[in-house]
Amino acid sequence: MTVQKGKRMAISIQENMAINVCPGPIRPIRQISAYFPHLSPTSSFSDSLSPNQASCPSDAVGAAGDGNLLSPYLAGAAGGRGTLSAISRMDTSVEIDSCDSDDNTSLGTLEFELLYETVTSSLHCTIIRAKGLKPMDFNGLADPYVKLHLLPGAYKASKLKTKTVRNTLNPVWNETLTYSGITVEDMYRKTLRVSVCDEDKLTHNELIGESRVALRRVKPDQAKHYNICIEHPPPLSSPTSMSSALRGISCYLREWESEQQQNLEERGRLLLCLQFLPPSQILEGEGHTKAKERAKGGLSVGVRRCAHLAAMDVNGFSDPYVKIYLKPDLKKKSKHKTAVIKKTLNPEFNEEFFYEITFSEMSSKTLEVTVWDYDLGRSNDFIGGVSLGCHSQGDGLQHWIDCLKNKGQKVERWHTLTNELPGSTI
Repeated sequence: MTVQKGKRMAISIQENMAINVCPGPIRPIRQISAYFPHLSPTSSFSDSLSPNQASCPSDAVGAAGDGNLLSPYLAGAAGGRGTLSAISRMDTSVEIDSCDSDDNTSLGTLEFELLYETVTSSLHCTIIRAKGLKPMDFNGLADPYVKLHLLPGAYKASKLKTKTVRNTLNPVWNETLTYSGITVEDMYRKTLRVSVCDEDKLTHNELIGESRVALRRVKPDQAKHYNICIEHPPPLSSPTSMSSALRGISCYLREWESEQQQNLEERGRLLLCLQFLPPSQILEGEGHTKAKERAKGGLSVGVRRCAHLAAMDVNGFSDPYVKIYLKPDLKKKSKHKTAVIKKTLNPEFNEEFFYEITFSEMSSKTLEVTVWDYDLGRSNDFIGGVSLGCHSQGDGLQHWIDCLKNKGQKVERWHTLTNELPGSTI
């Protein structure tokens, strides 16, 4: 239907009903403020319109002639300044610029410092303070504390936590949390998740906000200062948004990835100390019996500690201990075992074991170290292990060679435990 310019368009009742019920885009309900121009102090309404909108179209003139009193822009169409597109644009701007949502609410800032020490393979995180946290309690305050997690990694194994500061939105901690057994490789591929939470004694603790820091940005032996805004956690992708074909492919990929990760799964870290003692070397300060045993020389193995072990019990922890073998072991006398440390994923053993062996025999021997979870009344669970010797690979081979090159000196090294150890004794 075409109407010549200047003529009034007549619409029948049937056509009017068809237009009213015609489906179309749902627009927000107009408020009173939407009918007034939103102008900045340095601009005018005519400046905000494009050149095409500044000219008065024929449909606006016709609408003004109908006496549309609900819109001041249409009522003033005789001046050539009001259009329907301007109103629609203003309605849209009102919807976009709205800041009533909780997602736009400030969660606060967090100040902390990171330092990686290459000598000790330690990552130190000093939590300094937070400012302007979001109120979480009825009194308009919060009971904040900070949690740290290393990603990817087991939740409980890499969890560190500060003390709780009561009834404040600007807490000060000045507390240093330390991760042990962090290698240079970890610094390149891991991410530190820093979460600020509100502690509630009667209900579960609530997350205020978090931030994630790529550890590859931290230079070794140089402290790096952060003062960042905490944010909402990233949303998880919903499987319902995918089609059935994509869901099938996604499930297949997840199963394949989990299978690959299981074959090379990290089960924690182990700090070992190796020292080959020549026959003539007797350590000072040792008892007569121990000095007599070591007079012939041999290999001293020190089990220092473990870090970030896999949780094997239902409480999220383990009861770890360490077993070591020097193979081949024809007489089956090389087995040594540490004490059991209850309910921890970061045990400290600091125990030392000695094998009487010549230097020439070191090339044919393999040291197998396994970590276990003690269970009363049933078989113990295997956590992980590592193999050291001339026939090993990676860190196990390098540690063994360093021990042979530095006779009489203690050589410490962190090792990554895996869920498979060829030839391990169960």
